[in-house]
Amino acid sequence: MSRSFAAMLALLTALVVSLSSAHGQTPTPDTEAAARELVSTMKLTDQFMAVMPALIKTMKPAIVQNRPNVERDFDAITPILMQGMAAHLDEFANAVVAVYVSNFTADELRAATAFYRTPAGQKFLAKNPLVMQQTMVLGQKIGQSIGADIRQKMIDELRKKGHSI
Repeated sequence: MSRSFAAMLALLTALVVSLSSAHGQTPTPDTEAAARELVSTMKLTDQFMAVMPALIKTMKPAIVQNRPNVERDFDAITPILMQGMAAHLDEFANAVVAVYVSNFTADELRAATAFYRTPAGQKFLAKNPLVMQQTMVLGQKIGQSIGADIRQKMIDELRKKGHSI
């Protein structure tokens, strides 16, 4: 497993712990159980794993840069990284439970679970990985466009101030 992924999980866990303690709440067993039931009902770890290939795919062009040998190795390493991520799904689920516990009551969590058990909730869960992938693509496109616009405006403004850029 990559060190950067492990570091990302450690950072997420630290953030969750700090958020939970910042609210000064000690989670009740009832709230924690309701949060775990929601995470289970939402199949959150499955959704996380379903989105990861698309995320890795978006990184590929920047890393590979049209180098066939790098592309071959990138493709070979991807399943190994996915297995490494799968080994940390319990950590991820526990971190998400802590976030939910620090932001919702047991009754609110049970209401969310009830929704996800309905046909509309099940459809939402089934479509969510695809929606997240589509949203990532849109976010990248819009982000690139906004970034290019801001870059050009910054250059124009700096030129107005006499800088040669």
